Amino acid sequence: MAETDTPRLWLMRGAYLALALLIMFFQLLPLETMPRRWAAPDLLMALTLAWTVRRPAYVPMLSIAFVMLLSDLLFQRPPGLHAGLTVLACEWLRHRSRALRDSGFAAEWLNVALALAAIVSAGCAILAVTLTYSLPLGLIAMQMVLTIAIYPLVVLVSHLAFGLRRTSPGEAATMGGRL
Repeated sequence: MAETDTPRLWLMRGAYLALALLIMFFQLLPLETMPRRWAAPDLLMALTLAWTVRRPAYVPMLSIAFVMLLSDLLFQRPPGLHAGLTVLACEWLRHRSRALRDSGFAAEWLNVALALAAIVSAGCAILAVTLTYSLPLGLIAMQMVLTIAIYPLVVLVSHLAFGLRRTSPGEAATMGGRL
């Protein structure tokens, strides 16, 4: 059974990378000439957190680090800060995925919201301590709230388009994971 799941595992790892690159591509397109007064949700972060909670094997830490470091460089954020904080939050969610598997969606959503709030607050604190320029706090809070709000939609699209669902205890044992 584990041998038949190996191609799907690598296919889904490639799908995560392809989706992440596609999201970054569309975010870099110059579709508007005037600056916006609102911050759009961070789809890349929502996708990464959803896939980490739902199927931790599909998003290895090196993939997350690569994608987030690339996004730091492309979006002109301090290199490595957002990537490092995201890797830490995803690792925390990865260790919580077993407990979240047994609970409902509301608990999963709450844990993702806490992880996202930790990423944003730690990033703002580090930028403030180092006296580095940051976006206005209102825009950062708006993006965080919208990312939390769009998380269920990202989970739904991931489930419908890619069949991404939580790992059952039997599947975790088959794939060599913890029960």
